[in-house]
Amino acid sequence: MNSHQYDAIVVGSGISGGWAAKELCEKGLKTLVLERGRQVEHLKDYPTMTAAPWEMPHRNQIPLEDKKANPVVNRCYAYKEDTAHFFVKDQDHPYVQEKPFDWVRGYQVGGKSLIWARQTQRWSKYDFEGPGRDGFAVDWPIRYEDIAPWYSYVERFVGISGSYEGLDTLPDGEFLPAWEMNCVEKEIQERILKAYGDRKFIIGRCAHLTQPKDVHLQQGRGQCMARNQCYRGCPFGGYFSSNSSTLPAAAKTGNLTLRPDSVVHSLIWDEKKDKVTGVRVIDRVTKEATEYFAKVIFLNASALNTNLILLNSTSSRFPNGLGNDSGILGKYIAFHNYRGSLSAGFEGFEDKYYFGRRPTAVMLPNFRNVHKQEMDFQRGYMSFYSAGRGGWGGAGDMNFGADFKEVSAKPGPWHVFMMMQGETIPKESNFVSLSQDKKDEWGIPLLKVSVDYDENDELLLKDFLEQGEEMLSKAGCFNIRKSDSKQSPGLDIHEMGGVRMGRDPETSLLNGFNQMHLAPNVFVTDGACMTSTGTQNPSITYMALTARAVDYAVAALKRNEIG
Repeated sequence: MNSHQYDAIVVGSGISGGWAAKELCEKGLKTLVLERGRQVEHLKDYPTMTAAPWEMPHRNQIPLEDKKANPVVNRCYAYKEDTAHFFVKDQDHPYVQEKPFDWVRGYQVGGKSLIWARQTQRWSKYDFEGPGRDGFAVDWPIRYEDIAPWYSYVERFVGISGSYEGLDTLPDGEFLPAWEMNCVEKEIQERILKAYGDRKFIIGRCAHLTQPKDVHLQQGRGQCMARNQCYRGCPFGGYFSSNSSTLPAAAKTGNLTLRPDSVVHSLIWDEKKDKVTGVRVIDRVTKEATEYFAKVIFLNASALNTNLILLNSTSSRFPNGLGNDSGILGKYIAFHNYRGSLSAGFEGFEDKYYFGRRPTAVMLPNFRNVHKQEMDFQRGYMSFYSAGRGGWGGAGDMNFGADFKEVSAKPGPWHVFMMMQGETIPKESNFVSLSQDKKDEWGIPLLKVSVDYDENDELLLKDFLEQGEEMLSKAGCFNIRKSDSKQSPGLDIHEMGGVRMGRDPETSLLNGFNQMHLAPNVFVTDGACMTSTGTQNPSITYMALTARAVDYAVAALKRNEIG
């Protein structure tokens, strides 16, 4: 036991786990990070980071056999030949879909921080106030003012590019210079603002170093080159990941022990001490069982895996899962509704083009049910759009030669694409549970997922498509086409909830510092902790909540209140 004793254990090495490791180590705690996947070191283990398409066996396409064997992951936009090694294959890690759910996972050191979309918008005060005001979920135990300084803290270290806009629906942060809209995007922005007055599209905020500061250069990171090959792993460290940023910072302290290939089975509840004392681990390769012990444990295994671990952490005290006296563990799962999109054409600006592959789109903060409940559905949606030129002259109809080269050098017409990111309502009927008869190869019950859309989601989708069509029409677009992808929940890769924060142990699992009500030395700061989803991309909120929770946990340890 002594050789397996640490001050702190972090389960998971992704976006929130990396932050937990960094903060705990920098505060002087000997910290063990358990990652169920393989080791991935920055630069060393990015095999395709500079590869050209013709250097790949299938020219960066996925073979038909892979598509047939792994239908879920093949629906992910980022899954291609150059990135496949960072994604979980369906056949290797099965789960039970009681209702269709596309669970996209990345099991390796760094987790999905290597393959995330890197969009980072703060929540506003209205997002934290909404559930308590409108009654669609339990009240958040914190408000924007509680987390605002922690947003700033993590933004400065991560490096967020963005513009200062003064919007109360999407607060400004600590920004590096913003990416620039192209000429058509600017024109559409101006026309929509003129038509509506209060709908201001702004350039997306993203975790890319447009102009690195000393804090980023000290991490060994450099400027983003707008290659848009981020999911391969960035050789410049131009975007934020655990591998390029937080885990090296943790290792630099000398307090980090990183153990890959460690599949967490459950947390250990000591009946005599009446507290959690450690973690049970199954070696991914050898299947050998081991136990590790610590005073404080941060659970950051990703939202659904965190639910799985807690549900599997049973004891005579907690027969239905750790801390689950209320019976709500695994319930109130929510996600983001991505089903709606529009495409259109745009005339003019034929003499203009753009350069680089900008890693973000143009975005519009939610304008529905922000200050009060006013629609026939609850909550709302963010909108994103981008404009570009494709087609390249219709050269496919020509023979090879000088004419072919001449036509191929000219871009085609401008096109516009718009999409939604809608908030879904946490419901008891959307839940995960453990299979009673199916286990994985490590002897852990398979996760059963029962999550679906409802009438509110359909009404929200309908409103987005109507408003999107109206906005694009007023912006001068033509040939506007509306689309409902009808994709299953989960493909948004923004699953949240199941171990939500709240004020009352009867209706929540965590308090305002992400601390379990009934297991005070356990903290959950990944997506599982979310009380509601907001309309923003969630990762920057996970990071801020994690840094805040570590600060609280270490202070509590020093006061001998936990551990």
